[in-house]
Formats: sequence, structure tokens, C-alpha cells
Amino acid sequence: MAQGKVEICGVNTSKLPLLKQAQKDALFVRIENGDMEARQEYIEGNLRLVLSVIKRFSSSNENVDDLFQIGCIGLIKAIDNFDSSLNVKFSTYAVPMIIGEIRRFLRDNNSIRVSRSLKDTAYKAIYTKEAMTKRNLKEPTVTEIAAEIGIPKEDIVYALDAIQSPCSLYEPIFTDGGDTLYVMDQISDKKNKEETWVEHISLSEAMKKLNERENEIITLRFFEGKTQMEVAEMIGISQAQVSRLEKNALKVMRAYLSA
Repeated sequence: MAQGKVEICGVNTSKLPLLKQAQKDALFVRIENGDMEARQEYIEGNLRLVLSVIKRFSSSNENVDDLFQIGCIGLIKAIDNFDSSLNVKFSTYAVPMIIGEIRRFLRDNNSIRVSRSLKDTAYKAIYTKEAMTKRNLKEPTVTEIAAEIGIPKEDIVYALDAIQSPCSLYEPIFTDGGDTLYVMDQISDKKNKEETWVEHISLSEAMKKLNERENEIITLRFFEGKTQMEVAEMIGISQAQVSRLEKNALKVMRAYLSA
């Protein structure tokens, strides 16, 4: 998601109004009396709240304009349902509404289809977690959430896993001195350890072009299915060094095989 974007959905975010509490209180009195102009002014005065919420979804691949629009829907719902007689700040009430609206949008837009019952279980658990955290000033365990809503903890864990966005194997998770570590570098290959392509004579010849350490790393990584972290521990160097040596070894082998 684009960060630091000034214009979102045609709105110049650098010039959004900032209402003082007294102004908000006065506007809400007018809103409760059916004043639509006051309602519009209150919406515009709280768009910064929407911006602050969508930053939480910076890892999402969704367009920032779409998230902003959905967040605005949550803001409007919060305004229309807020009870000013309660001793609660509007932002305290509005933020969960905005977050919920965005999460529903992301859930429904997910390319992986998840059953309605799983979605309901997952979001019931999420809402319960937020409520319990506010109430007890600490994050509840899955067991505590399960007891609160009367659903087995195994079902909650399964449902929460089901609504997670898929992650690319090429998603970067760490960078050290220009060497990027990807998700796929953390995954062991437990099957087909002796596939035909690794037994091919050309590959064996290519590996002879490597030095002793590079040869060891390639063998552990691709013949024995070890992760880079496991290789690093086995030969006593850092994971970043393993990554660097592995990439160089593959480059040498690729050059030999394509010659």
C-alpha cells in the first residue's frame, strides 16, 4: 500500500480539517437534530482518523484509495450509531467500526474462498479479543477467548488461519547488507530429495566447480532439504553468509550449465 500519499480519492490529506473537542460536541448536537451539513462537517473533521486506521493495513496489497473509501463507510456508520450520552470518546467507538469495515472488505475480497461459518467464527474471535483486551487491559489467550464465546479453541485457531491472506514464497522477511532472505529460504523440502534433475550428470559436473563450503551448502539445502537457518547452525556461520554463499554457488552452477 502506498505510504505518504497526499491525495487519496481526490481528497488532499495534507489539508484535512482538525476539529477541537468543543467543535465536535457542538456538531454532534446539530447532527442529532437532523442537521446534514453538520454531519458532513463531522465526517470531514474525522477523516484523519480513517487515515490513521488504514496505516495498520500497510502490508495489504489492496489499493490505498479503496481502503480509504471502505474506512469512510465505517466512519459514517460510527457517526450514525454513536450515542453521545455515553461517557465514551467518539474515536474509541469509531476505530473498531472502521477496522471492522476494512476487515470485512479484505475478507470478502480474498481470492481464497472461506466458508461463511469459518469467517463468522474468526471474526467473532477477533471482536471478542479486542473487547477483552480493552476490558482487562491485556491480550487474552485463545483459551480465554474460547471460554468467552463458547467455541472450542481448536475451531478458533483453524478459523483464524483460514482467513489469513496468502503469502508469496518470494515475500522478503529479512535483509542484511543487500542479501534478502525470502519466505522460501525458511522452508524445508521434505519430498523428492532425489529427483531426477539433481541426479543428472550435468548437475554433478556443475557442483565440481564449487569450492568445498559452497558444495556443502548446496548439498545440505537441495539434497537434504535443510533451511538456511539449519545450514548456518550446522556449519557455524550466519544465515546471511549462507544466503550469500548459496546465491553465488547457484550463479556459478547456472553459468556452467548454460555454457
